[in-house]
Amino acid sequence: MSDIVPTGRRIEGAAGVQIVLDEWGRPEDPLVLFLHGGGQTRHSWKRAGSQLAGAGMRSVTVDLRGHGDSDWSPDGDYSLHSIRDDIVAVLSALGGKATLVGASLGGLTALLVADTRPDLVTRLVLVDVVTRIEQSGSERIRDFMQSAPEGFASLDEAADRIAVYLPHRTRPRSTQGLRKNLRQHEDGRWHWHWDPAMFRTPPDLNPLGMAAELDAAARRLRVPTLLLQGALSDVVSDEGVDHFRGLVPHLKVVRLDGAAHTAAADDNDAFARAVQDFVLDR
Repeated sequence: MSDIVPTGRRIEGAAGVQIVLDEWGRPEDPLVLFLHGGGQTRHSWKRAGSQLAGAGMRSVTVDLRGHGDSDWSPDGDYSLHSIRDDIVAVLSALGGKATLVGASLGGLTALLVADTRPDLVTRLVLVDVVTRIEQSGSERIRDFMQSAPEGFASLDEAADRIAVYLPHRTRPRSTQGLRKNLRQHEDGRWHWHWDPAMFRTPPDLNPLGMAAELDAAARRLRVPTLLLQGALSDVVSDEGVDHFRGLVPHLKVVRLDGAAHTAAADDNDAFARAVQDFVLDR
């Protein structure tokens, strides 16, 4: 179903920040909203969005504030609470209750949305993220996102940097897909497609500093909840999963053996099947 073309749209989020999204499927179909991880864009979900639309769902992928084509925050506010408020505004504009699928930063956002506005959420899918993540894995992500502040001379140079960061993946022969994740500046150099101001977030608003709030939100979860754990992940450990299961007794866990923290891209077919089965309650 890769030939299904999405419809682009802009929705006003919190404090006037414009959020860009792509939408597949019919308005009357079950709504599935995808929230990417830090440093990614809505294009990370393109294959899954198209596949689920082909299976009869209304798939919507979002660029979080400061990422992709969405606005950068004018005051550098990238707290989880503000991102959550953006997504609440998006859901209200879409006009329906949704299954939220969130990876990493998007997963923690989805958890807070489900806690704050349970009336807007039917199901919750967390992609390799729990409330107690491994600090070493989190720091590796942060280090990668802060790397190359001077940009890259070419897409091949960027691809080489990504290959080092994701050693479990085969380096793609073509670098054209990277055009969705990098911006080319007037000097010809390529820069990551996110706002560097995200790293000026105060420590008390960093997910690692919100463990108590996130745990409390998890305890209050009542919607069906699925955790897709990347078996190769350095961010979510078995101990972290056990802790989260203690907070969410009705949690269902599916382990993706060929995937790391970037689980949806590492094994898209297994990821899409798991989400589809969960949404359709199979």
